[in-house]
Amino acid sequence: MKRRGWMAAAAAAVMGLVVFAGSDGVSAQEDHSAAVKARMAQMQLNGFYMSQLAAIAKGQVAYDAAKATAIAGSLLALNTMDASAMWPPGSDNGALPGKTRAKAEIWTTFPAVMEKADALTTALEAMVVAAGTDLASLQSAFGPVGAGCGGCHRPFRAEKF
Repeated sequence: MKRRGWMAAAAAAVMGLVVFAGSDGVSAQEDHSAAVKARMAQMQLNGFYMSQLAAIAKGQVAYDAAKATAIAGSLLALNTMDASAMWPPGSDNGALPGKTRAKAEIWTTFPAVMEKADALTTALEAMVVAAGTDLASLQSAFGPVGAGCGGCHRPFRAEKF
């Protein structure tokens, strides 16, 4: 069974994972701010590793099989960890305007989200293998990974605020 990537968090939302405000009077928005910051940090790390691979694929950095494999492996690990706590219901851009770009559709279209997460995981698994093969293989695998990222970003992420 494939590990399902960062969007697997939607499973917890659909299955009823709810983050409640603490008894100290903390509002739900404040409660969700840590989750939103964590998932934004995860996305920044994705961008960091993707930019490293892009530099190799474009010839800006010399191809090194071990380095490329390590970077691709980091991306795969980052996208297959359990991130469910980062995606509590009510942490969408409608509930937290200006704080997140995550659309409410993430929580209402769960099967589609998981299909996209599985596609990204598959592309990242192929990238790990390709990264250690040769530069041409790395370059070929790069497009499907980008498409996997875009598979969620296009339908489930709002425009920049």
